[in-house]
Amino acid sequence: MLRYILIGIGIFAIIPIAWLAWWLGAPLITSNQVNEEFPRATRAAVPDSMSMAEVEALMVTASQIETEVAEQMPAMPSASGQAAEPTVYLTGQFRDADSFHRGSGTATVYDLGDGSESILRLEEFRVTNGPDLRVLLAYVPDPADRDELAAGGYVELEKLKGNVGSQNYEIPESIELSAVQSVVIYCRPFHVVFSVATLAAPGS
Repeated sequence: MLRYILIGIGIFAIIPIAWLAWWLGAPLITSNQVNEEFPRATRAAVPDSMSMAEVEALMVTASQIETEVAEQMPAMPSASGQAAEPTVYLTGQFRDADSFHRGSGTATVYDLGDGSESILRLEEFRVTNGPDLRVLLAYVPDPADRDELAAGGYVELEKLKGNVGSQNYEIPESIELSAVQSVVIYCRPFHVVFSVATLAAPGS
């Protein structure tokens, strides 16, 4: 009888020792895979009325919505009454700002044929959606954030019409196109660059 009691005590003593050994040794023979995404709001300027978590949630929600636009290239009549051929002045390819803020497609600045009116056209365009995205013409080639935009200077054309599809934006005659170096898709409320297209003359 005593022998069975001692065996029982031994078993109860071994259990916690075995559990402790497993707890200490398991990480050496098992793996625990994690795939967290980088926080979207890391580069955002968080308003006083919001928390970082609220900005993050808004960014995530907006990114899941797609708004598609399919505008045709406008035609400008010439003096003869025939449609003039638009001339490419500057062009470039959109690229990702980071692992979450992604963009692709072509940005092209066209002279519509009369020498005075120009448009920015986005084609095969796609960008991560976000709250209140704006289309900027920047005087720096590759701005990463609002500080670089502010330092180099820029002009806002208008609110982005859609995060997917071809679209046109009129360029005011007051803008000196020779100074424009990039097109920037920019989140105005949180001051985040979503995508940049560095511009250059065709063939350069």
